[in-house]
Amino acid sequence: MSKFMTLKFVPVLVAVIVGSTFNPACAEQLLVVAHPESMIGPLSREQVAHVFLGRLKRLPNGEPVTAVEVESLREPFYRRLIGRDISEINAYWARLRFSGRTQPPPRLPSSKDALAVVLADRNAVTYVEAEALDPRAKVLWRLEP
Repeated sequence: MSKFMTLKFVPVLVAVIVGSTFNPACAEQLLVVAHPESMIGPLSREQVAHVFLGRLKRLPNGEPVTAVEVESLREPFYRRLIGRDISEINAYWARLRFSGRTQPPPRLPSSKDALAVVLADRNAVTYVEAEALDPRAKVLWRLEP
């Protein structure tokens, strides 16, 4: 095969590789949301990380907070929030469970299920895709793609 023919297939190969690893959830804006009447105000990136890693059970204003995860969004959420891969997050929770210090947040299968919990519990927070946002939910923080 000539050098020209080899170069001709490089863009195709790159497109196949990139396309096969593309996860649409990674490209979406994720929103951390709460009950519309929650006393939880806007959160910082650090506070969001602490809430979802079980390090923060009460906010500085004294309000209790309970995290709820969306199974299908866990990987892009943690990768973009703290730069960790899901296997590292799972290992982190395994260590905490083994030590008896705390339990991981409950995982729900979809944003719709997580939003239902948040809309029923003033202390619950979750993350959802921007297009799945229920207009009744209060947005606490935005995680850009």
